[in-house]
Amino acid sequence: MSTTDDNQLKLLLQDPATRRKGFEVMVRQYSEQLYWQVRRLVITHEDSNDVLQNAFIKAWSSLDSFHGDSKLITWLSRIAINEALDFLRKQKNRPTLSADDIETGIANQLMADEYFDGDEKEAQLQQAIASLPEVQRTVFLLRYYDDMKYSDISKTLGTSEGALKASYHIAVKKITEFFKQFD
Repeated sequence: MSTTDDNQLKLLLQDPATRRKGFEVMVRQYSEQLYWQVRRLVITHEDSNDVLQNAFIKAWSSLDSFHGDSKLITWLSRIAINEALDFLRKQKNRPTLSADDIETGIANQLMADEYFDGDEKEAQLQQAIASLPEVQRTVFLLRYYDDMKYSDISKTLGTSEGALKASYHIAVKKITEFFKQFD
């Protein structure tokens, strides 16, 4: 699949005559990358698809406010990650499960998910990641899995690079400690 240059895509999105076509190209081009950013946060395939769909709906309705100052993927990531975090906050506020139950159930939930292709260690890693505070978890996922630069994460989350580096370092330390219990 060929990709469209970011600047060409921005031009398509700015012109009302080509906006729909530009949006279709943008969705095709960035869906998979955004799906995995969301999936790592919300865990399940079905919830990830729902969150991603909501993110694209929000992106479509916000096209007029996108000025093109940043890369499209940075703008889309910000929308998708915020949608995922909103979803997680709503899940946490449900009175049926405690935060501890949610975190310890992550490994079991992953192993039961037909779309999960990892092993027990991967499920434990996801459990360790789920136990992190929201900001540390988000920074860790974007840096570790997406290899996103701190400057891009800073734009996506609206936080200073120094704070992000500290959050990442603390997250790595906590995950390392989590795995020591299995030695």
